[in-house]
Amino acid sequence: MRTASDTDYAARLAPEWERLQFLGYCLSQTRQGHELHDGDLERLKGLQAKVDRLRRKGVWDKVAAPGLTPLELDVLACVAGPEVEPRLGWMYQTLQAGLTQPYPSRALIQELLALDAQWVGGLQGALEPSSPLCTHRLIRVERDHPYRPLMPEPWFAAKLLGRDWSAPAPPGAVLVRTGVTWSSLVLPESRLEMLREFLMWIHHRDKVVGDWGGDSAGGPVALFSGPSGTGKTLAAAVIAAELGWPLYRVDLGRLVSKYVGETEQNLNALFDAAHGRPMVLQFDEADSLFAKRGEVKEARDRYANLEVSHLLARIEVHQGPCILTTNLRKQIDSAFSRRFQIVVEFPRPDAKARAALWSRLLPPRAPREPGVEPDLLGTAVTLTGGGIRNAALHAAYLAAAADRPIRLRDVALAVWRELTKEGREVSLQELGVLSAHLPESIVHD
Repeated sequence: MRTASDTDYAARLAPEWERLQFLGYCLSQTRQGHELHDGDLERLKGLQAKVDRLRRKGVWDKVAAPGLTPLELDVLACVAGPEVEPRLGWMYQTLQAGLTQPYPSRALIQELLALDAQWVGGLQGALEPSSPLCTHRLIRVERDHPYRPLMPEPWFAAKLLGRDWSAPAPPGAVLVRTGVTWSSLVLPESRLEMLREFLMWIHHRDKVVGDWGGDSAGGPVALFSGPSGTGKTLAAAVIAAELGWPLYRVDLGRLVSKYVGETEQNLNALFDAAHGRPMVLQFDEADSLFAKRGEVKEARDRYANLEVSHLLARIEVHQGPCILTTNLRKQIDSAFSRRFQIVVEFPRPDAKARAALWSRLLPPRAPREPGVEPDLLGTAVTLTGGGIRNAALHAAYLAAAADRPIRLRDVALAVWRELTKEGREVSLQELGVLSAHLPESIVHD
């Protein structure tokens, strides 16, 4: 005989499916005008007792969400049943003439559970967008109609069946695949403390809002500002990793449209898809949308302001962390500052921080000549973390191509290449002591 494991939820919930099957039989009998016999009623009571004992063990709490009411659990079992037991899907189709989907409607659930008039309102409330079944994304209610099928959310059905499930990226967003930890960040302690405070808004929301009665502020929303390469995206990845959630980078260029009303539609699609899902949303180049507002000179200016207002409204009601990044903090309208729970300024690294970055970003198993010391490199040139990463890898590839250890000559050339990417005139003095190790072809160019 098969024994259900702790994570084999479908098997552990077998009494739920047995009860639903018998409820369907009882409904078909009453529809045909037959009265239920005492034996039927006794069996129904026995099945209900088994279900009650099962629920007290908290199986649903592990697979779905804790704190659901008995009626909400009844609805959840009705909706999820066909995913586990196909016979329930065929039964629903038999009981719902004209419907081709194997899922129950609100009207059928009302009949199955034999709910009288005083319970109908409770059933409708269990299917409201603000109900736990919807906010936890357990079931999908496309619209409030008594004869529309109710379906389980794909992630919930997959978990119920013990299958892996990867959610598609929200429209306009791209998954950032980065495995990082706090040790990956080289920032002043004051900035690290602010990042930890941002996490407090997420970890302790239930206590502050639920137990203590604090205002539900949505989000939380953070603004990360600072020059390119100072670790803004890396910090967002660390926060996502700390939560155990995926990080999605939102490309505003794919959402903002020149056509009136389309930007709002795109934003709605993004947040609707992200609603209730554990994820971190990162909006790059926030200054492009939150720039200081000027005088409205034409209709397009007015619509641009409406788009910003709409985005802010959706962010404020979205129950999930949003991180906005910018390289141009001064370009952001100060009126928007109150919308952010945390504002973190990412500074350019000082010599000590640069030395730490060189130490971490030079490939750890790569052979190096004695002169290639992180402390020396940290004081030699003022690169950001992103620049140091590029230069460290470039130097490693130069050495690998020549099949020898990394030399100061490799590092000097790699740093020169990084500085000249900006398209400006670069003087030898900017390389400090590394300038003495540049190839002759560079010095006399």
